[in-house]
Amino acid sequence: MRAIVNGTVHTVAERGSIDGGTVLVEDGEISAVGPDGEVEVPDDAEVFDADGAHVTPGLVDAHSHAGMAEWGEPEDGDFNEVSDPVTPHVNALDGFHPRDEELQHAFQGGVTTVSARMGSANVVGGIICSMKTYGDVADRMLIREDGMKAAFGENPKRFHGDQKDRQPSTRPGVAATLRQALMEAEDYVDRREKSREEGEPFERDLGMENLARVVEGELPLRVHAHRADDIATVFRIADEFGIEKLSIEHATEGHVLADEFVERDVPAVVGPTISSASKYELRNITFETPGILHEAGVKVAIQTDAPILPQEHLDVCVGLAVREGLPEDVALRTVTRNPAEILSIEDRVGTLEEGTDADLVVWDGPMFELDSDARQVFVEGERIYDAERDDVDPREEYAW
Repeated sequence: MRAIVNGTVHTVAERGSIDGGTVLVEDGEISAVGPDGEVEVPDDAEVFDADGAHVTPGLVDAHSHAGMAEWGEPEDGDFNEVSDPVTPHVNALDGFHPRDEELQHAFQGGVTTVSARMGSANVVGGIICSMKTYGDVADRMLIREDGMKAAFGENPKRFHGDQKDRQPSTRPGVAATLRQALMEAEDYVDRREKSREEGEPFERDLGMENLARVVEGELPLRVHAHRADDIATVFRIADEFGIEKLSIEHATEGHVLADEFVERDVPAVVGPTISSASKYELRNITFETPGILHEAGVKVAIQTDAPILPQEHLDVCVGLAVREGLPEDVALRTVTRNPAEILSIEDRVGTLEEGTDADLVVWDGPMFELDSDARQVFVEGERIYDAERDDVDPREEYAW
């Protein structure tokens, strides 16, 4: 049993922030949280004195390729299966490398959970997985499969139209490719159900089984889309196929369609925004987007798209969004509770509440201030990083 005491504890939950708070940890979960004195700390508990420092949930990045596009060699990563523009049969878990150095950078920067995903080369990219950033075996780092990756805009056009000389080579081609895949998934579901009713054998298809989870409403569709017209096309197709579980990833021009997001109750995972307009669809990139979307009533998460931006700089992205209008009192939520809810993993991470995983970060200042650093990091109650020590990570015997 462990206890973090004497901290400014930001629960990002109903209890709000607690000055002089205690978080009690037992068997990898939070067993109690409240003011010092209210939470009874057993005599045999290992006690960490936060000395008034800020204590937050571990940060959650809702759109990352950490563990997939490996640090120092992202072009050789296992995150784009470009053999076909539609690859729903692949699963990010099978390409997730626990010893990717980007993951070490992540937890040292306070990021304890990432939604690791396939890349944006394909119109349909494959299954996405929410993963802890600390661990030795991917299966034990897995929280859940959290969506199906899809991509609109210039990336699938370039990878397939320009480089492979095949559909899609245009935006209408991208849209048609997704429609065709979803239609085939609907037909597959009908055939499967008919076979079950008639007691006939049925030949399964892995990709269609995965896409069936999307059209049946089990698995959210998470769509890479920058331009407002691409976002509108995603909404159009979602309406056509009755897809209600949906998120827009990047949402560079999302502020243009804020009312459409609100009307459909679709969240926006915004970023990476520390960038020049390196391609046409980024020409309106701005750190004002998260604040505009939030003020309109959209659930917003901020992402790095690591390794496009280093995973440990998620807090920096939040700080710059605050500078450009995101309210300070919701800043922490955009990288904790909001992404956890978007990914449907809020029962495990994103808040400091009884029964959630004991993923905590002790900061030497407010998380979103650019001169603040993570001083101590705990994952499931285990202290895995201490800025003052070199020997906390028990995996140090293995070379990174």
